[in-house]
Amino acid sequence: MSSTVRIVVADDERMVRTALRAILDAETGLEVVGEASTGAEAVSVVRELRPDVVLMDVRMPETDGIRATEQILATLDPAPRIVVVTTFEHDSYVYDALCAGAAGFLLKRAAAEDLVQAVRLVARSDSLLFPAAVRGLAAEYGRARPSAAPAWVARLTGREADVLRLMARGLTNAEIAARLRVGPATAKTHVAAVLAKTGARDRTQAVIAAYESGFITPG
Repeated sequence: MSSTVRIVVADDERMVRTALRAILDAETGLEVVGEASTGAEAVSVVRELRPDVVLMDVRMPETDGIRATEQILATLDPAPRIVVVTTFEHDSYVYDALCAGAAGFLLKRAAAEDLVQAVRLVARSDSLLFPAAVRGLAAEYGRARPSAAPAWVARLTGREADVLRLMARGLTNAEIAARLRVGPATAKTHVAAVLAKTGARDRTQAVIAAYESGFITPG
């Protein structure tokens, strides 16, 4: 990824797209390179422009943000980081989007500084956006826990299990290193091992897998 984070904004409301562009383009190191007003258009624009981050409205005509997220992640490698933008925090659509591969979500009423921080955070893939909110969504909309833990749970070492729990709490690699009293490189290696064993694309997917499997109980 270049030093400038390239962003596509997908929302069916022009005013929302304009507002998001104005906020992001005013920040050093951030650039909105494209817009889309439908899910289908978002898929096309993202495939053409290959941004680093996509801000994706969860409810759009033609193709909603969930399907658009699935299509983008299934066809692009490397794929952009997708952040779902929504009006309502407690929304099954948001949880479905996270399960589909979105890296996190933002409320449309979020403050400008929270928007900027979220884009920078997901671009560097260093933490989980709003871990308490993700936990709440998993508690409300998560699928029924399996009768038996998936095979990956048994493959985790004790230290990797600790790391996954800390990831679910939203800790960065540096914070995980400090908590476990290991070096930053060691923490990063443990995180990579967790992603590999859970089959997750990123931290958010690993945490969703932890909740869905019953390895971590939301609440």
